[in-house]
Amino acid sequence: MSDQPRRGTRIAHIGIAVRALDELIPFYRDVLGLPETPLDDADGARIAGLAAGDSLVELLQPEEPQSPIGKFLDKRGPGIHHVCFNVDDLDATLARCRTAGLTLIDEQPRIGAEGKRIAFLHPKSTGGVLIELSEY
Repeated sequence: MSDQPRRGTRIAHIGIAVRALDELIPFYRDVLGLPETPLDDADGARIAGLAAGDSLVELLQPEEPQSPIGKFLDKRGPGIHHVCFNVDDLDATLARCRTAGLTLIDEQPRIGAEGKRIAFLHPKSTGGVLIELSEY
């Protein structure tokens, strides 16, 4: 962890699985008034970002049916896919998760969208919600 001041854990984004970005972007952008934020595509998904205060709404459209988002849509349909929390120290947070007996999908951090270090926690350990942790 760097010598930057601690910010505390905050919601970074909410990932929402969608079948077609172009069908839902107008609702979030034009009806709710959330400005678009350019994001890189990742993990087999096209991603549209919309700013909601200090957090983002990420609309996730699968690029192919066998991608993680494609499988999610096939099994559960459109809806909230995951919640991402920014943490000050990802390694320390993962260590606390292990100590607490949580099941980690990513045992070690990996590089995710926007080049940030991320790790996912399994929903069976987090009350049925897929949690992504991202380092500031």
